[in-house]
Amino acid sequence: MTVGRRPRSSTPFWVLLTSSMMSEVDRFLYHMRLSDETLLDIMARFQAEMQKGLGKDTNPTASVKMLPTFVRAIPDGSENGEFLSLDLGGSKFRVLKVQVSEEGKRNVQMESQFYPTPNEIIRGNGTELFEYVADCLADFMETKGLKQKKLPLGLTFSFPCRQTKLEEGVLLSWTKKFKARGVQDTDIVSSLSNAMRKHKDIDVDILALVNDTVGTMMTCAYDDPYCEVGVIIGTGTNACYMEDMSNIDLVEGDEGRMCINTEWGAFGDDGALEDIRTEFDRELDLGSLNPGKQLFEKMISGLYLGELVRLILLKMAKTGLLFGGEKSSALHIKGKIETRHVAAMERYKEGLANTREILTDLGLEPSEADCIAVQHVCTIVSFRSANLCAAALAAILTRLRENKKLVRLRTTVGMDGTLYKIHPQYPKRLHKVVRKLVPNCDVRFLLSESGSAKGAAMVTAVASRVQAQRKQIDKMLALFQLTPEQLVGVRDKMRVELEYGLKKDTHPLATVKMLPTYVRGMPDGTEKGKFLALDLGGTNFRVLLVKIRSGRRSVRMYNKIFAIPLEIMQGTGEELFDHIVQCIADFLDYMGLKGAQLPLGFTFSFPCRQASIDKGTLIEWTKGFKATDCEGEDVVDMLREAIKRRNEFDLDIVAVVNDTVGTMMTCGYEDRNCEIGLIAGTGSNMCYMEEMKNIELVEGNEGKMCINTEWGGFGDNGCLDDIRTQYDKEVDEGSLNPGKQRYEKMTSGMYLGEIVRQILIDLTKQGLLFRGQISERLRTRGIFETKFLSQIESDRLALLQVRGILQQLGLDSTCEDSIVVKEVCGAVSRRAAQLYGAGLAAIVEKKREDQGLEHLKITVGVDGTLYKLHPHFSRILQETVKELAPRCDVMFMLSEDGSGKGAALITAVAKRLQQARKDN
Repeated sequence: MTVGRRPRSSTPFWVLLTSSMMSEVDRFLYHMRLSDETLLDIMARFQAEMQKGLGKDTNPTASVKMLPTFVRAIPDGSENGEFLSLDLGGSKFRVLKVQVSEEGKRNVQMESQFYPTPNEIIRGNGTELFEYVADCLADFMETKGLKQKKLPLGLTFSFPCRQTKLEEGVLLSWTKKFKARGVQDTDIVSSLSNAMRKHKDIDVDILALVNDTVGTMMTCAYDDPYCEVGVIIGTGTNACYMEDMSNIDLVEGDEGRMCINTEWGAFGDDGALEDIRTEFDRELDLGSLNPGKQLFEKMISGLYLGELVRLILLKMAKTGLLFGGEKSSALHIKGKIETRHVAAMERYKEGLANTREILTDLGLEPSEADCIAVQHVCTIVSFRSANLCAAALAAILTRLRENKKLVRLRTTVGMDGTLYKIHPQYPKRLHKVVRKLVPNCDVRFLLSESGSAKGAAMVTAVASRVQAQRKQIDKMLALFQLTPEQLVGVRDKMRVELEYGLKKDTHPLATVKMLPTYVRGMPDGTEKGKFLALDLGGTNFRVLLVKIRSGRRSVRMYNKIFAIPLEIMQGTGEELFDHIVQCIADFLDYMGLKGAQLPLGFTFSFPCRQASIDKGTLIEWTKGFKATDCEGEDVVDMLREAIKRRNEFDLDIVAVVNDTVGTMMTCGYEDRNCEIGLIAGTGSNMCYMEEMKNIELVEGNEGKMCINTEWGGFGDNGCLDDIRTQYDKEVDEGSLNPGKQRYEKMTSGMYLGEIVRQILIDLTKQGLLFRGQISERLRTRGIFETKFLSQIESDRLALLQVRGILQQLGLDSTCEDSIVVKEVCGAVSRRAAQLYGAGLAAIVEKKREDQGLEHLKITVGVDGTLYKLHPHFSRILQETVKELAPRCDVMFMLSEDGSGKGAALITAVAKRLQQARKDN
């Protein structure tokens, strides 16, 4: 535009000139100025594209490819060692040696060397390209005296690759200026490994193939653990971030997180940005090496901004808006204006002078107004670039915040790239727009020092740390993995112990006590009447009224729960039984039954030696009970005496019953095939109907009797020592009854959480968990309850919730910690379920052989919180029984209220049998 006579005005001439030129340019480039609404709209479009790229079915047609990188962890500061790194993707190729040392503070030392990337190499034959890279690496190792060492290597490769593991990646397409033949659709790592084999004197292990964006994120994450996004705005542009595995359909597994390389440069390749693109974007695209591809990148990155400015200036000159309509031949030449020129023209003070110099070098004669206009064009083009980047980055930050279910996100973005580094206004503009688009994210922008190559070394360092840690963790988990041979061994040893317990001569030495219960029959449906039932087996005591109606097999129950205070659990026997009678009196009052003389069944869930159905001598207390003067005494007599002392009511105590037997009876009432009862809860036990002829401890050979195995003591003679771990021994030594109930301590709910706690302490001491910090809570015995195992192992629970559970326990865990804790819980509970299965297989096999059957069909009545609430326990137990007793068809039936209803049913059956004996 030519300048006319100076108008009469008090406003300085240059201000008027500036504002008129600017509005002229603004009108001309109206489409490049993006409003906040438009940016929010682009942000929403990019969010939709990310979702598309992550979905298995939608990924093939998605333009934003969301490539899994198999980088699953960021540095935690414990990395150390020597690593090699290669950086291929820009105008130069770099080889580095990176020394990472812990020494209490994060410390990285680097030595590097640049090698040129001649055009004939990057646009020639693929084999020659990789041989050239291998030659440069060999030269570097010779120079640095590294040929004698075996070193892990990370390769930064700044092109879109589809990875199936960290150390494997198939090139999808070359970008920027690379065009080597025969490389597309092949694995980069194996191509480089093949080329390195020619150098017999170097020994390098390629552990990681990393995109430069991922390298940037990892470099920054080493300095700032909050960093979980990497952005490059340089020759090209791209971003990566840590995504939850549960959202990545393209990779197996839901545990933890993985870095996703968005390849956002291709955003819009499917037409999603057509309303945003201008005639200049279209012209630039048509003249590029890859028309129709990387359309978002072509509006943003350093390779294209200068060219966009040139095309705009050319058009403005042609329409007479610049340089008096004059055009120079240089202005017609593609690539004559570079991004460094754009940056120079936008410098704060010297920008106008730089603009004049650059335009003059292009053979133009710019006026003052031309310089102002050109500078404004540069501002609009680079500002649009920052705006578009900000919109896509805001979409990523929103996704991170939503994944974490946070109202406010605190995070760090690792930044790199020449445009971001050299352009004087770019960072400030980008930061401001991002903060405006996501006001609920506190974002720190961290410039990556020494760039993506250091990042590749960091990925390699993390990979080798994770590899070493994985080895140690797997070694520990292996202690809990029972082989099929070991399980057969457990089954066979259990079988031997069962036989020992039944025989008179060996019974005193048997660890599985095989106690006769004097329960001689199962319900037949004719039972009827009102019965009282008592249930003592834990910190709560229940009194029940059970009404049984014959014919329709209907049972109705009324019950009340009473607490047993610790001082009574561990006081005198008299105090305990007086408390029980007080509870019975309260219940009879409550039910209006004070004068009724009802038959009573007493569920007493502690090991008892019985001489008849209504006599039970306590062998020893378990489950935290310690009341004095009870062991060796008949608990029924103690109860009768307490009733006498109270002298208010009289009860007919018909049967004393173990809860396991109650469980079997309850299920037997529904299913005639039920002849086994199993408890998998706080404690562990099993009972079954045995042929009288096999029970040497009781007179008579006719019929059957229920045997309470008290199998929790299995292994107390050392027969399970080959599978007990140091953690089992620690739990045993810290228990109330060291050396006793060893099988129970490996299988029951009372102890599994404690085994897990011991393992977590050990792994933390080895620096494999919680950054090596053992919290006070973790030192507290019993803090890790078995219910937490059930919660942590739930398939419905995301890792975020697992971290929440661990935080309740005062354990500040990372995502990786949470995965390990989940694995530990899984290993401990799986072993418990398998041990249960092996024990049960011994029983069903014994029953099959005793009955001389080729095939046995039988039902097991089951109760207990572990079996009922743990997400995998019942399945693993059932699978184990199937494998170890293939000729037995075992059905499992959940018992509804075994200990209460079961005691009443036993009482009813005992009454029926008593009556039958009288009638006879």
